[in-house]
Amino acid sequence: MTFSWQTFVVFSLGALAALAAVRVLARRWIAGVRAEAKNILELAQKDAEISAREIKTNAQISFERERSEREKILDERSVNIQREEEELQNRRDKMEREAKQIESKKVRLDTEIREVQDQKVDYESLKNNYRDRLQRMGELTRDEARRELRDDVLRAANGELGEIRREILYETEEEARNEAQRILIDTMERMAMNPSNEISASVVELPNEEMKGRIIGREGRNIRSFESTTGVTLMIDETPGSILVSSFDPVRREVARIALERLVRDGRIHPVSIEETVEAVELEMRDNVIALGENALLRLRLTSVHPELVTVIGKMHYRLSNNQNTLEHSIEVAFLCSLLAAELGLDPDLAKRCGLFHDMGKAIDHEHEGSHAHAAAQMLKRYGEDEKVVNAVESSHDEVAPSSIYAGLLRVADALSAARPGARADSMDGYIQRIRSLEERALDFEGVVDAYAVQAGKEIRVIVSPEKMDDADARSIGRKLRQKIEDELQYPGTIKVTVIREQRFTEVAK
Repeated sequence: MTFSWQTFVVFSLGALAALAAVRVLARRWIAGVRAEAKNILELAQKDAEISAREIKTNAQISFERERSEREKILDERSVNIQREEEELQNRRDKMEREAKQIESKKVRLDTEIREVQDQKVDYESLKNNYRDRLQRMGELTRDEARRELRDDVLRAANGELGEIRREILYETEEEARNEAQRILIDTMERMAMNPSNEISASVVELPNEEMKGRIIGREGRNIRSFESTTGVTLMIDETPGSILVSSFDPVRREVARIALERLVRDGRIHPVSIEETVEAVELEMRDNVIALGENALLRLRLTSVHPELVTVIGKMHYRLSNNQNTLEHSIEVAFLCSLLAAELGLDPDLAKRCGLFHDMGKAIDHEHEGSHAHAAAQMLKRYGEDEKVVNAVESSHDEVAPSSIYAGLLRVADALSAARPGARADSMDGYIQRIRSLEERALDFEGVVDAYAVQAGKEIRVIVSPEKMDDADARSIGRKLRQKIEDELQYPGTIKVTVIREQRFTEVAK
């Protein structure tokens, strides 16, 4: 068969086309194989990662389980160790308690041994004494033996009587103290008076400033006439609408105040009208003083009092003691004395007179020499008062020795009236000064850390350093401070001194 070159060319082209097709198919197969291999590799990697993760998870779970079991074992061991430590501590505490008990028993045993030895010595001494006495009694007659026995009985009885006497005295003192407290409390509860703390007015109000010129008068003749007639001093300054009346005599000051108010209201101010007005006011004042004295006697239901004493009693209304009205204070003391006397079975009227007259000397003028208690006692004696009343008044300030129980009643009643809260008014400056004086005197002692005056100056609390002094030193400071206050300060009533010595230990838990 003859092939032409055309056929060869066609055959070659077909072969080339077939070869190209085979190459394309081969490439596709290779690409598929590679993709499949890549997929297989990725799956293998994923399987490997999953397996590794599972292995890791299983290992972690196994580790956690093992760790939990070990921790549980450790906790149980810790609990056991703590329990054993507590048991050891309890045993240690028990051993310490037993050691203390043993030590206490040892001390007690030593004490008992000493007591037994002492008793043995006493027994030997007693045995020897009895032996000697038996030997002596063998030589005594019947009468001498009886006398010896009687002396022994008397010695034993005297010892027992001494013990009984001390017990009876102690019980009697306790009963007396309780009864005194009851009487004082009952008496104070029955008192409902409120002593007046008003200070006599010494300022006269004026309607206008022109009135000051009229009071002074031409060339000062009106004010000179007023001052010479009344015995007071008029202080006219730039204070608007007022004049100050100054005098050490409260009665004269009151007369001048009333007279000046009447002159201001009347408007006619000249020497003649001044003398007439002052004379009229003095007459009214004398009547008013007598009325005040009689009213006090009426309130107390007292009789047979000399008229001169009545006048002095009325003058006490215009006297002040520690800003306390002297007359009202005296009336209150009289009532207290009466109530106390009634409780004790004494004469209430006599006690009233002691209380009413005890401060009467403060209203007596300078013509009577001596202290106010001595001057009052001399006046009472002159006008026939009872000797017990005179002594109670004169001994109220320790100038003479008391001679009756009424003097003690007066002191108690006077102290109750003065120390009762609200009885005596005090200025702010005076109060602050008293507080500072108390605290300064306490701080003067070495070892005192701080001091506080409390209860309106009725108590001083002193804090001392526990490192610098012991309890005995603290007690000594209390006594020394009490003595210092009594010697250097003037105060109504009583002041309680409290010394505090303490140690404090503070820890803060965070």
